[in-house]
Amino acid sequence: MQDLPTTRPNLRKLDLKAAELRLAALETALAGGKGHIPPAFSWADVAVALFYAGVLQIRPTQPLWNERDRFILSKGHGCLTLYALLADLGYVDAEELSRFAGKGSLLPGHPDTLIPGVEACSGSLGHGLGVGAGMALASRLDAAPWRVFVLLGDGECNEGSIWEAAMFAGHQRLHNLIAIVDRNRLGATDFTENSLSLEPLAARFRDFGWEVAECDGHSIGAVADHLQEARSRREGKPFALIANTTKGKSVPFMENSPLWHHRMPKGKEIDVARDTLRSIIAGLQGS
Repeated sequence: MQDLPTTRPNLRKLDLKAAELRLAALETALAGGKGHIPPAFSWADVAVALFYAGVLQIRPTQPLWNERDRFILSKGHGCLTLYALLADLGYVDAEELSRFAGKGSLLPGHPDTLIPGVEACSGSLGHGLGVGAGMALASRLDAAPWRVFVLLGDGECNEGSIWEAAMFAGHQRLHNLIAIVDRNRLGATDFTENSLSLEPLAARFRDFGWEVAECDGHSIGAVADHLQEARSRREGKPFALIANTTKGKSVPFMENSPLWHHRMPKGKEIDVARDTLRSIIAGLQGS
């Protein structure tokens, strides 16, 4: 699929793509009998902004193109959305989704660099921003044009290594490093502000030398606008976008619930989840 500029007529097509990715992520998890569905749903709109709205400079037919932007899914447990879009864009055969997490599968429970389009292994939380900062520094030293984008979970931001990397990036003024925080306000078992408060999150990034913006993480146009502007900069500070999202977005019984992190739907829950997503898709296709 070609990039869709975020003009008003195309925003609905981008919303449709996000709904399709959520359904594909659900079916992938059901095929494998495992997976983190709500964490995948919360960043699906951010994923569409990155991969379909002209933000990332990539060539799916050339996964190792030297001038490609690098994307790191630091919250690796949200990989169902990543796998769905890699299949949709042609990085991997769509049949691989039906073999998710099975014996000999190309697509394990967390991203691996053996998968075309995956730049870093992730899943052990707290590593992605440091890896991304190193890549961004390498790009600058080589006077290369590519940028590095890192998607962080907000619960992941409890890791000290995130703030070591943030301090390093701010000190180095890595203008070519863009972090997106999937701010769904839920960790694996509880709300983030109950387990270890992150607020004031924006101020903390600023204190480490970053430029920061916040937006509705389910507004693909808003996310794309912020990221396109950040990508266009040629100097300055690293940039962090706090994308306010809902964990389990689009399936009401999963939304904003501490119970739904790794839990799999069963019985009628499967039918409700499928029917809900199919209804959203049908509505967007018919409008």
